Amino acid sequence: MGLEEFVPDGILTTTVEKLVNWARRSSLWPATFGLACCAIEMMATSASRYDLARFGAEVFRASPRQADLMIVAGRVSKKMAPIVKRIYDQMPEPKWVISMGACASCGGEFYDYAIVQGVDTVVPVDVYVPGCPPRPEALIYGIMKLQEKIDRMKLKDAKNPEMISEAPPPYGPGTASSGEPSA
Repeated sequence: MGLEEFVPDGILTTTVEKLVNWARRSSLWPATFGLACCAIEMMATSASRYDLARFGAEVFRASPRQADLMIVAGRVSKKMAPIVKRIYDQMPEPKWVISMGACASCGGEFYDYAIVQGVDTVVPVDVYVPGCPPRPEALIYGIMKLQEKIDRMKLKDAKNPEMISEAPPPYGPGTASSGEPSA
């Protein structure tokens, strides 16, 4: 049974927007980027038991310039926040972010001066995956929700530019958010 049986005349009509969104959601390339214990669950998701390849997201890329999905798996320290922002900035548009786990989403059990209380203060987040650590099924569900979001995107604004400009500056020396005076 192939496509020929569903389209007997060999003609299929659709819009360019639907075709582009189908290609984008079917070929997500996550960046290889794990920060803590959630990264173990992220790695398990791409293993044979859960088979992330079924959803078109099996190609974990080592370079941010080849990735379009950042899965922030684990706690983000204030020292790591500028690096997370730099990796995000190096990714080509359109790009998406999944915040995986309680630590990445809201600081988790680490409510102290060293941990960022939510990665959404550093980069814009598209999907939050709750849990400590979330199971591989939860990450797969989060990727499916991201794919639904990609399907609803308009071709004119591949990534809402207002959303990118709303992200506050990263933590680091000399920024107002680090608690130190600006230069």
